[in-house]
Amino acid sequence: MKQGDLVVRKSYGGDVLFRVAILDPEIAVLKGTDYRLLADAPIRDLTVVRHPETTGAAKEVRIKVNESMRRMKEQREKLVIHNVSELRRATNESQPYFEVPGKVLHLDGDGNYMKKSMQLYTQMKVPAHGLHVHESQMPELVQRLLPQLKPDVIVITGHDGVFKNTPHHELMNINSYKNSQNFVNAVRIAREYDKNRDNLIIVAGACQSHYEALLQSGANFASSPGRILIHALDPVYVAIKASYTSIRETVNLADVIHGTISGIDGVGGIETLGKYRVGLPRPRTLTGIKPTV
Repeated sequence: MKQGDLVVRKSYGGDVLFRVAILDPEIAVLKGTDYRLLADAPIRDLTVVRHPETTGAAKEVRIKVNESMRRMKEQREKLVIHNVSELRRATNESQPYFEVPGKVLHLDGDGNYMKKSMQLYTQMKVPAHGLHVHESQMPELVQRLLPQLKPDVIVITGHDGVFKNTPHHELMNINSYKNSQNFVNAVRIAREYDKNRDNLIIVAGACQSHYEALLQSGANFASSPGRILIHALDPVYVAIKASYTSIRETVNLADVIHGTISGIDGVGGIETLGKYRVGLPRPRTLTGIKPTV
């Protein structure tokens, strides 16, 4: 076994696929390949996976990811058809329009997940700025970047989890979580910057994060109501949904929750207006001028 190998834990029945991040003589630090999970395990408890595509847990996750992607693309196609129909009704002719989806600022405590997230934003044509930053540094970075970038949506995510052997009655204590306090601090600063939840949409949390504390601090959407492992791309899905929901409509909570890979135990939130706009007619290509949208 070596650093970078894909492994599963025998004691957990191989339920989650990990990559070995740090390898000591007896203990390995592991990062989930699909779930935002950081764990450690005795090396004797690990089995190297040579063919991850045949691993039961990984295969099941891929099916869910593909279904989530299919729904996103389907919703995107419906939006285009709706826009064409509405504009034709308004102008009595087919006019070329342009789109202004909401701009996203994505802060991620994991570099690999951030890269995957940025690839998905690009694929879905969402303007996004992503930064890999340790969870403890997020509050300071939020304070500095919001006035500079002025995003419509901010995603604050990374690694989190309930500490081992935490009794059930302590689950409401934020000190029982690895990084929820850092996320809460970042959310508070973001909400202080813009108190209107329809102006700045905040998506916050990771695996097993303190859902209630994040919402109370000002997040629009947060994880995890059921204190479960969430998929790495769930916060991205929510951000894309907000970016492409019309400013005249609220982000459909049922659609968001159903569209995520983790479901209602993984992500929840409040009614929020979308950030997507349509323009008419389409402007000519600008040269020498930097657009502000």
